[in-house]
Parts: sequence; structure tokens; C-alpha cells
Amino acid sequence: MAQLKWYFEDFEVGKTIDVGSRTVSEEEIIDFASKYDPQPFHVDKDAASKSIYGGIIASGWHTCGMIMRLMVDNFLKDAASLGSPGVDEIRWIKPVRGGDTLHVTTTALEAKPSASKPDRGVVVTLWQAKNQHGDVVATIKGMGMFHRRPK
Repeated sequence: MAQLKWYFEDFEVGKTIDVGSRTVSEEEIIDFASKYDPQPFHVDKDAASKSIYGGIIASGWHTCGMIMRLMVDNFLKDAASLGSPGVDEIRWIKPVRGGDTLHVTTTALEAKPSASKPDRGVVVTLWQAKNQHGDVVATIKGMGMFHRRPK
């Protein structure tokens, strides 16, 4: 197992971490939505072209999944993560379309040591996904539990 880089103590309020980018194809959007969110503007090109979106867009849940994958691959796998007690807010701000490249960051908003379990703490973060034009397309505000650095 690789040496962990991120413990509770490493989350300074206001610190932003870049967790990478990925490009999504229209085929991937349709495939995900066909399985999990088959609304017409996600799966039917003709219906989507006549919708308020003017074409196929990714399910917000697909966008969340892509953000999560970047978080795991480029951050959480190197962190002393204990999982999450939940998210407080998800916002889908702009549509994600085939060919878009999502760039994700996470910013620490609050870090609280556990009063009852001194080996850990909770970090409140804001995950932000921007497209290739720099437009914010989604945000997720939630909590993560992290081990404290061993002494």
C-alpha cells in the first residue's frame, strides 16, 4: 500500500485541491442514462433536440458519478478516508454534453476534530466541476471523515 498523503490535519480551511479532468462522450451519456435515468433528454436524440436543452445532456447523477471517480482516482485513494456521513447539497448548474471535459476541484470549508473519537475528524468540502470553457456545471457540498495523522 502506498504512503498516504492526506490526513485530517492536512485540510486547511480554504485549501483547494485539483483532482483532475475527464472528457465524456455522448455515447457514454446515453449508456448511463439508459440504465439509470432514462428521461428523453438523456437518451433520445430527437426528443432531446426538441427539449429546452436542444440536445442530449448527461444525467446529473452521471455527472456526480464522474466527479466521484475523479475524487477517488486522484485524491481519496491517497487519503486516510473513512467514508462520508453524507452530502448536504448537490447543484446541477449547467448541462453536461458529449465532448465536454470536466475539471474537478475540492475545497475545504470546515474541519472539525471528533469530540468522541480522537483518532479522526470531519471535513466539510465543496467539490466543483467546470467544463472546458471554465463554466461551473456542478457542485457538491458534503462531509468526509478522515483519520488523524498517526503520532
